[in-house]
Amino acid sequence: MAVETELYELLGIAPNASEAEIKKAYRKKAMEHHPDKNINDPEAAEKFQEIGAAYEILSDSQTRQVYDTHGMEGISGKGPSATTGLEEIFEQFFSGGAGPSFGFDFGSGPKRRKGEDTVVPYDVTLEDLYNGKSVKLNMEKEVICSTCKGSGAKGSAKPKACFNCSGKGWTFVQTQIAPSQLATSRAQCRECKGAGELLKEKDRCKKCKGSKTVKEKVRQEIFIEKGMTDRQRIVLAGAGDQEPDVPAGDVVIQLKAKPHESFERSGNDLLTRVKITLSEALLGFSRVLVTHLDGRGVRVSSPPSKIIKPDQTIVLRGEGMPIYKRSHEKGDLYVVLSLEMPDESWLNAVNKQVSMNVPEPVPYLMHHILRLSHHYYHQRRMT
Repeated sequence: MAVETELYELLGIAPNASEAEIKKAYRKKAMEHHPDKNINDPEAAEKFQEIGAAYEILSDSQTRQVYDTHGMEGISGKGPSATTGLEEIFEQFFSGGAGPSFGFDFGSGPKRRKGEDTVVPYDVTLEDLYNGKSVKLNMEKEVICSTCKGSGAKGSAKPKACFNCSGKGWTFVQTQIAPSQLATSRAQCRECKGAGELLKEKDRCKKCKGSKTVKEKVRQEIFIEKGMTDRQRIVLAGAGDQEPDVPAGDVVIQLKAKPHESFERSGNDLLTRVKITLSEALLGFSRVLVTHLDGRGVRVSSPPSKIIKPDQTIVLRGEGMPIYKRSHEKGDLYVVLSLEMPDESWLNAVNKQVSMNVPEPVPYLMHHILRLSHHYYHQRRMT
């Protein structure tokens, strides 16, 4: 008869329960207290961990025998004078090691649901995000060895249970945490790397050297859709590294947008800064003012009766970024206008021309100055 029964009570079984009954009870309790099914219960995660810890101890014949004989004191490595509670025992039991993995695979040990994802950063320009782009990437990934079909063995050779962990894939290690106090934790077996089995050198596959997988170069194609954003992820499901008996993980392409020399992006809107002449600010204009991200010239007009002030903004509706998944719709383009003032050489030229003429009415003189300013600006552009 077990000296303690608390672990059995957690699973709702008798101390003389069979291995099959322990496994069945754990499955029922784990599903009942799974945090995903008890979102509003803050204690569900803790209860779920306690159930998993109880199963880890009772499902192994060695640790179950220690528990039945000495209780949790035997599991924790403490003496009979200790008064540690169950919660602290669990913490000590699994601290520092790999910890239990509470998936719902109830075979010889817990297994991962799929392989790890591979995250690949990819630089994109604002033009790529505006126009869309198809990209082919050369990558390298682990694939199951075609020679041994993922067994790692040569021919019909079979691996043997690891001598260090007796086939469990993990071992108990003890760490001193205080004088006369040891903590027991579970760590991955250093010999078999958690596999629970080993192949002799002569029995290993010549192609993969017993590792079960080999590196292979692959070519993946991704499509950057119009309107995508910085740090947005493109997921290639199942395109990650392969492992035997585990579904492959995903390849996750994470976009990284480069700064643009002419445009700034804010959500679906764009902003650009453009210089105009003093005469254009006072007399109006109508010309191609912006070269857009698709190479298209955008004409902007300002009537003669409207004076443009420094840093005034013109909003062009529907000329911003395409909206993701609705590329026929676009945000707005904000054009900030700054004035390009003439330099001293222009002023000297104006003074010389004015002094050579008869005094003129002020409005006509102003028009003359603006005309010369406009002429000077276009001369500079041509040179």
